[in-house]
Amino acid sequence: MPEISRIDDKYYISTTSSMIDPYRLTLKDGDLFGVFDRFGDILPLGKNEQGLYYGGTRFLSHYELRINGPRPLVLSSNVDEDDILLTVDLTNPDLYSKGRLALPKDTMHIMRSKVLDGRRYVECFRFRNFGLEKVELEVEITLDSDFKDIFEIRGSRRKRRGTCLPAEQKGRTLRLAYDGLDGVRRITTVEFSLEPRQVRDRTFTFHIPVGPKSEKEMLVTVQCGDGKKERAVRTITSALGRAKRKLKRKNSSGAHVFTSNEQFNESIKRSLSDINMMLTETDYGYFPYGGIPWFCTPFGRDSIITALETLWIRPAIARGVLRFLAAHQAEEIDPQRAAEPGKIIHEMRSGEMAELGEIPFRMYYGSVDSTPLFIMLAGAYWKRTGDTQLIRRLWKNIEAALRWMDEFGDVDGDGFLEYVPDKKGLRNQGWKDSHDSVFHSDGTLAEGPIALCEVQGYRYAALLDAALLARVLKKPDLPLRLEAQALELKENFNRHFWDEELGTYVLALDGGKRPCRVSTSNAGHTLFTGIAEPERARRIAEAMTREPLFSGWGIRTVSASEVLYNPMSYHNGSVWPHDNALIAAGMSRYGLNGHFIRVFSGLFDASLFMEFQRLPELFCGFHRRSGAPPTIYPVACSPQTWAAGALIYMIQASLGLDFAAHEGKIIFRQPVLPEFLGCVHIKNLQLSDERGVDLAIRRYGNDVTIEVQHKPDDVHILVIK
Repeated sequence: MPEISRIDDKYYISTTSSMIDPYRLTLKDGDLFGVFDRFGDILPLGKNEQGLYYGGTRFLSHYELRINGPRPLVLSSNVDEDDILLTVDLTNPDLYSKGRLALPKDTMHIMRSKVLDGRRYVECFRFRNFGLEKVELEVEITLDSDFKDIFEIRGSRRKRRGTCLPAEQKGRTLRLAYDGLDGVRRITTVEFSLEPRQVRDRTFTFHIPVGPKSEKEMLVTVQCGDGKKERAVRTITSALGRAKRKLKRKNSSGAHVFTSNEQFNESIKRSLSDINMMLTETDYGYFPYGGIPWFCTPFGRDSIITALETLWIRPAIARGVLRFLAAHQAEEIDPQRAAEPGKIIHEMRSGEMAELGEIPFRMYYGSVDSTPLFIMLAGAYWKRTGDTQLIRRLWKNIEAALRWMDEFGDVDGDGFLEYVPDKKGLRNQGWKDSHDSVFHSDGTLAEGPIALCEVQGYRYAALLDAALLARVLKKPDLPLRLEAQALELKENFNRHFWDEELGTYVLALDGGKRPCRVSTSNAGHTLFTGIAEPERARRIAEAMTREPLFSGWGIRTVSASEVLYNPMSYHNGSVWPHDNALIAAGMSRYGLNGHFIRVFSGLFDASLFMEFQRLPELFCGFHRRSGAPPTIYPVACSPQTWAAGALIYMIQASLGLDFAAHEGKIIFRQPVLPEFLGCVHIKNLQLSDERGVDLAIRRYGNDVTIEVQHKPDDVHILVIK
């Protein structure tokens, strides 16, 4: 994903100070998301990423609670296991009046409960007095909105901005508005359930008397958008009920997993909750947005990889991704958007800067890999579900994607997929899209057209999947032609990308066909796609699971022996969970189970040290030290959807789980379980709309058994060892 500033990389996320407090609480519903501190507040401090956002704009930039003057004391704060209810427990500090202790600490319990509901933020304050005397609370809530585009918050500077209108306050309501340069008026409407005693400089003061052993409540709603009033929210219970019903719909289909390891269960539970939170309902089905806060928007590559990671357990996600991306496939040449007929979108943005063209990402196609990955997902989806009807509807999109690879993706006609760096958009257009992520061994940056090693593997797999689907749809001659094209690509790739001295595939070929002779995680993706020769796959797996590529927590993006290695960088030495998951799945594919287990175990261990056991977008690539946790990357998205899918995909890879739904088969190829998993239970693993299969997979020493606890008569379980 892109990063934002005005150094060599125009879209670099600027970091000018540390987090005031790295603890961060997030909520999301549809296109609305919030980032709060441990108090439940939004403060304009540190990296200044806290806020309430809607449609790429921050609608609330300051939201702070004070009790009788100072901030309260934090007891605890958390988001529930379903990622829909955020709660904060606070208490009062020692409060003095005229030199006398007026209210001892820990007398009042203040509970904040928050939920998002469509375009609304709903919060209930509950003030409970545990003392034996009446308490006169002066509750202050300060609010403001800067209506900044998220790219401004990330570091982009603008020559002009729109106009913030004077605040309008009437009784219990505050209205903040902004007239954007795009002609859109954006409005934040705040309503309190209690009448304020005083309003000054956007600070609302409420006098709330609370009797001994009694409690009082106050409800706050914040609506974002165009100001059109929605139905009233009278209690947080009603908003929470709607959120739970939405969650129930998301969970209405799909398998359930639990294991003998309670810590692993917690990690998986959080992963699934994060994915549910990031799923956004569209006209085409559920679509997983990228990550909070910087990438909470549709991404082609990210959504496809998330769909692949979760396909075995939640195939409906893949269906929604395929339909959404097909509907937004490019149909014309537009250099401003890096669009070409048949190309799958990289990124979609709303917000003022996108609408004005100040950033190119309103509808941006600058990725070289989204298109072959789209075909790969279509093939994997059909094998998983046997849904020929959807494939038939998507066939014209698949054909267009194949044409793009032949006519536009191969820039210089050498048979490899390439990209030319975009001067107005992204310089690099693979998944490592930082400006300095593709380089030669001496550190000089590669010039285009650039052919990345992993992208050739994606194309190879896409050609084979397209051949499979062409057979399903009875397209004469096409399958053989596509298979021959794939075979030729595999031969040419292994001839031109393998470096015997490095013992791996080179990162890329530059515009002069000079190899970028650096050791990176990119080569691991060749195992994921199957383009690697078996003996070379083994050598790559060995390199990937030892220093200088393996940190102990996972595989680094760049080997520690390379000149541009930096464990604190975005793409040149950090550890990315989704990257590790794809590589590990490739190791499992080639039967390299010992190597696979090492990566699986390292990544699971890392999750145990993360907030909420949530794997972030990435973490630093420092060597694992005894007794020390992984080092956090300061501006990583968390939650981030393809990171959330990593451990889920690891389960599938561990079990060697595959599908041939058209034959009614669930297949286990050389299943293994790491030492931390003695047993894996899978409930309702469906091949059709009927009740699914229930399985118990158990480890006995180095062996694994599959116990079928329930299955429909027309489903067959095949175990290959």
